[in-house]
Amino acid sequence: MSLKVIFAGTPEFAAEHLRAVLGSDHDVIAVYTRPDQPAGRGRKLTASPVKTVAEAAGIPVYQPATLRNSDAQAELAALNADLMIVVAYGLILPQAVLDAPCLGCINVHASLLPRWRGAAPIHRALLAGDAETGVTIMQMNAGLDTGDMLLKARCPITPDMTSERLHDALIECGKPALIDALASLEAGTAKAEPQNDADATYAEKLSKAEGEINWAESAAHIDRQIRGLTPWPGAYTYWQGQTLRIHQARPGDQAATHPPGNIQQLTPTDLVVACGTGTLVIERLQLPGKKAMATADVLNARRPAFEADPVFTSTQPTEAAQ
Repeated sequence: MSLKVIFAGTPEFAAEHLRAVLGSDHDVIAVYTRPDQPAGRGRKLTASPVKTVAEAAGIPVYQPATLRNSDAQAELAALNADLMIVVAYGLILPQAVLDAPCLGCINVHASLLPRWRGAAPIHRALLAGDAETGVTIMQMNAGLDTGDMLLKARCPITPDMTSERLHDALIECGKPALIDALASLEAGTAKAEPQNDADATYAEKLSKAEGEINWAESAAHIDRQIRGLTPWPGAYTYWQGQTLRIHQARPGDQAATHPPGNIQQLTPTDLVVACGTGTLVIERLQLPGKKAMATADVLNARRPAFEADPVFTSTQPTEAAQ
């Protein structure tokens, strides 16, 4: 017997998990997603990826601005769902909503809980230099990612992974894990494991300011910063008084022989920059007002400028200095 499921989510990460449930034997009776948001230059109201998938499948879509009011809660309870699956929904679920489905609510969280509870687990795992992360399917409670764990799927973090690549890898880990968890809930064999709060870490929301590179840090640290913040909010430095964005880099094999932030070597394809410890090879960057380009293409046009001004700064120059 299949489960009657409500699915709640908003971004592409959630949409891919919705597709997985739609391909299973379970019955998605309703989808909840955030209200349409302005997007693009014209700021046109745009449906979320989850809404797009749901409408294509002919599933009723609900988009309340909040689930805190009694009308929204009564509407959800009237669906008489067995289970609610929540994946990056973006709204807080009050206790009345958590209690509405027969089997409660489960969440697909992009970390190996209790590590990286919170808003940005994918990015924080990369920034911290974790060797692996994964997906946890957990039974939701009123806390922030504190519920009992039903299933974990592990995912190695390779040295070249950006947050975008890790996001995609975690989707592939998460989809079969979610289907397995649904099977155990349906069969009544699911075993929930409490989290150890003493091991918990918090993945706080990202800010654009975190992208500013401090060249006094080690090359390994800056490499993690670039990968962890690509594509958003992005890592950046200052050159000739303007913001220069770095999209791809790797630690070099040279020791730093120049002050941090100085270009130590120019090759036909790379900029090698001295860091507090070690060097960083910049492979892809974006000049102000330009598209991101391979460093070789930038140097082909601007090499003399980098030779004449071979210093990246960690803080934006003051107006007087410019």
